[in-house]
Amino acid sequence: MPDFHAITPTNHADKGWHASPGYGFAAHDTMAVLVMQEIPRACLSLPLALTQSDGHYMPVALQGLAQGQNLLVAPDGRWLADYIPAAYRGYPFALARVGDDRTVLCFDHDSGLLETGGAAGAANGGSQPFFDEQGQPVERVRQILQFLSQVQANAQPTQLLCDALQQHGLIEPWPINIQGDEGKTTTLQGLFRINETALNALSPESFQALREAGALPLAYCQLLSMQHLQRLGILARAHAAQAPVLPESPTGDLDLEFLNSGGTIKFH
Repeated sequence: MPDFHAITPTNHADKGWHASPGYGFAAHDTMAVLVMQEIPRACLSLPLALTQSDGHYMPVALQGLAQGQNLLVAPDGRWLADYIPAAYRGYPFALARVGDDRTVLCFDHDSGLLETGGAAGAANGGSQPFFDEQGQPVERVRQILQFLSQVQANAQPTQLLCDALQQHGLIEPWPINIQGDEGKTTTLQGLFRINETALNALSPESFQALREAGALPLAYCQLLSMQHLQRLGILARAHAAQAPVLPESPTGDLDLEFLNSGGTIKFH
């Protein structure tokens, strides 16, 4: 489990940090929450769904077919898709809310990426410092804070888009049936999708309202992304085979051509 601590000059001036060498920290995340700002890119390589919490919906990237499983993380920690959710790109940093209107930048002390040494370690080619000699956050830390703040600021507008889709009756349950090699079928519950029939049947007034709200791109992106669901089935077979290293191209790049082959896991 992550152990996030607020970054302060008192606690981190004499420490440094390393960037995460891979995405093993996300290996057990079945889903990753997305914000609208990233969805047009995410839908081109990831299957997207909606999940419900406290009566509201939020878009997520579906990454596994069972609890605690992320099929998009290779055994060596590499990411097996063309898009990496913003939720992972700031790690081992994260924002935590303090009170109702203030957030603080935190670092995962359990990540194995924290190091004593601070600026001295960075000067020797080791870790990066959190603060400069004047006690101010260094440029790289400020950039990470800005990035995470932008993602967080986009969360509420994204929820409002989902609220608009819900108000017009466009969200429906999406049970995913998974048929394995032995013919046994299991159903993945708790996911939702856009009802394409209802979308096509919208009245001109409702369509105009959703267009003005900016919610239509979210609906179309979710529908478009469903074509990527079969890839998870093929990746599940690769993980089940416990292949130590996934195939690479002659240049050493990760070769995902095997995803285009057929598989016996089916989706209905």
